[in-house]
This record gives sequence, structure tokens and C-alpha cells, in this order.
Amino acid sequence: MTNTPTDSSLQSSFEAWRKKISYATNLGMSASERTAYEAELAKQKAAADCIKCNEYKDWMLHYSPSVIFMRQQIAKVGGNMNASNIVCDVCDEYKAGGFHPDLGILLCENRIYSKWHLEDTLTHELVHAYDHCKFDVNWADLRHHACSEIRASSLSGECRMMNQIARNKIFNFSKGHQKCVRRRAVLSVRANPNCKSDEQAVQVVNEVFDKCFNDTRPFERIYR
Repeated sequence: MTNTPTDSSLQSSFEAWRKKISYATNLGMSASERTAYEAELAKQKAAADCIKCNEYKDWMLHYSPSVIFMRQQIAKVGGNMNASNIVCDVCDEYKAGGFHPDLGILLCENRIYSKWHLEDTLTHELVHAYDHCKFDVNWADLRHHACSEIRASSLSGECRMMNQIARNKIFNFSKGHQKCVRRRAVLSVRANPNCKSDEQAVQVVNEVFDKCFNDTRPFERIYR
């Protein structure tokens, strides 16, 4: 039996179509209607981002080799990262995630662009969690911060060649991985409230780079 569309459903579909084409062409829509439509689109996107982030997170907690491994290693040094303290939410800052020693890991649902981006982001933050538990990191100390950031960027996979190409970065096959790690570490340290300048961020990262880059614990080697 074929379901026949009702008048109300046809009217609703037509109205949705009318709004889409009016918005796209900037014709037949008042300024107030345009503002209201943009607000509705933003609301729909936020809801979709939240669902997507949580679905990706749950999948990673059960099936991602790097995420599972890091959670196991964190447990061995007295930590516990699980679904309750790894949360998805909207971020105002332009970043994909963050780690707080007292609260856990935040995944920025409005900044995650793919399932595998979330995996790299979550692994990155889990490295921070591991460092905090094992080494008692003082996050106000720029050298401590820089070291953990170097390790997290190197070990998470976010600086692998294909990721750099996807970000439209020019990948240098001669130490391209190291250059990516250094660049991302400098950006993170510069955002630390105790960092006073770009030059200080670069100096601190350079001071600890070799030692921290070569420390691949708890991995046996760099994950690329």
C-alpha cells in the first residue's frame, strides 16, 4: 500500500524548500526571516554535531587501538579515563579538544570534522592524562607544558603525513613529522597564560624538544 502525502506534509515540505532557496538566492526573504532561519540552521547543526561527537567517542572507546591502549596505560599509573569524564561539548576557542587535570577530557563537538580527527584528538588528550598521572605535570610550568604537548602531538598520530596534507600543510619529507610537532607545541604553549610572547613559546619548546620528542612512553615507538 502506497502512503499518500497529506496536504499538511506537502505544505511543510514546500515551505522548507522555499526557505532553502530563498536563503540561498537571497530573494524573497526579509532580514528578520533570514536571521531566524540562520538561528534554526545553527540549532540543527549543533544538535547534529553533539550526536556525531558522542557516536564517534563511544566507537573509539570500544574499538580504537590507540584509545584503548592509552586508557589501559593510564589505569596502570593510577588514572581512570572513561565515558563519564570524556565529554563532548561546544567550544568557543578554535581547538578540537582539551585536558583538565581535575575534570577530564573535553572533545569540541563543533570543531571535530571526522571520525578519525576525533581519534587523533582523543589520543592526544589521553597522552596528557597519562603524563599528568605518571609524571605529576605542573601545567603552569611552561617547560612541563611544552614537554607534554610535544609528546601528545608526536604520539597521537595528528602529525602523520596524510593529516598534514588534509590540512593543506606542505609536508616536508625531511623531518616533516618533527616540524609539525614543534609547530603545534609552540601554538599550545603560547596559549598558556604564563607565556608572555611568541619568542618565549619558541624558546621553551626548543629547550625541551629533543628529550621530550624521543620519549615515546607508553608506546614503543612513534605512532604514524
